[in-house]
Amino acid sequence: MWAYIVRRLLLIIPTLVIILLVNFVIVQAAPGGPVEQAIAHLQGIGGASVGGGSSETMGHSRASRGLDPQLIKDIEKQYGFDKPAPQRLWLMLTSYARLDFGKSFFRGATVTDLILEKMPVTISLGLWATLITYLVSIPLGIRKAVHHGSHFDVWSSTAIIIGYAMPAFLFAMFLIVVFAGGTSLNWFPVRGLVSDNFESLSTLGKVVDYFWHLVLPVTALVIGGFATLTILTKNSFLNEITRQYVVTARAKGLSERRVLYGHVFRNAMLLVVSGIPQAFISVFFAGSLLIEVIFSLDGLGRMSYEAAVSRDYPVVFGSLFIFTLFGLLIKLVGDLCYTLVDPRIDFAARNA
Repeated sequence: MWAYIVRRLLLIIPTLVIILLVNFVIVQAAPGGPVEQAIAHLQGIGGASVGGGSSETMGHSRASRGLDPQLIKDIEKQYGFDKPAPQRLWLMLTSYARLDFGKSFFRGATVTDLILEKMPVTISLGLWATLITYLVSIPLGIRKAVHHGSHFDVWSSTAIIIGYAMPAFLFAMFLIVVFAGGTSLNWFPVRGLVSDNFESLSTLGKVVDYFWHLVLPVTALVIGGFATLTILTKNSFLNEITRQYVVTARAKGLSERRVLYGHVFRNAMLLVVSGIPQAFISVFFAGSLLIEVIFSLDGLGRMSYEAAVSRDYPVVFGSLFIFTLFGLLIKLVGDLCYTLVDPRIDFAARNA
């Protein structure tokens, strides 16, 4: 297994390089780069649609018309566009190899500091949403499989389908309207991760305040993943319950609980475990963007979106590198979780 882990870790390096290379090429072709936006700002016009994505484009020449050429060169040097694209790419890759992600063009801070500053919000949302989703969905899916076709299965499936059909941001708006002042109920806050007087609260008060602010955004994130995982768990167990080894175990006189959790669980959970990395990544980096915006939470999703809009390339590529690295490591952990559920899986034989 250690040989498999080493191979997977070594494959991360070319994967990261290819992803960065592809996105670097795309970004160079995108209109409205930082140089063009700075020039447009000096000329008093909107820079989002001015010029091209790099200093070599014809749009850049048109945008800089009427400005001192030396000023244009200073702006290019400020943003690193005084060098050709291959050299900029090489400098970026060598810096990232040293875990130096540079400094934001517009925020006045290093990319590492920005990510560390925003990370607690995203971790809070992703960690609790993923934990609650799995703690509720797996037992519920098992019960639905055991009582397949019963009244419980029917009404719970109806509720799950409704939850799955409702987008997270729409459900978030519904929660705000119902529980955050949109009606007579004003139980939960809708801004920030903690209250303004958080520092003056007692330790218990800080814990309560923290979770009080998380109730609505985490509930909105859970609703979609909760539905998917419950159905996945139910179908996995239904598929295993009909197999011959289950009939044999029951014929030997084993209790239903022993059959379910001693035999069926190990095999049925393989499919569920395989979805953990994707669910974890989706909640952390995809599903949290709109939730962060709706609840005024300053997290990584919102920061990455704003950086992409403003063409803050160091933040864009730094976030991409860290998110991709984190995602690849999570996928590796997901593979290793197979061995915890079913020790019969042999990675060495699998890759022989």
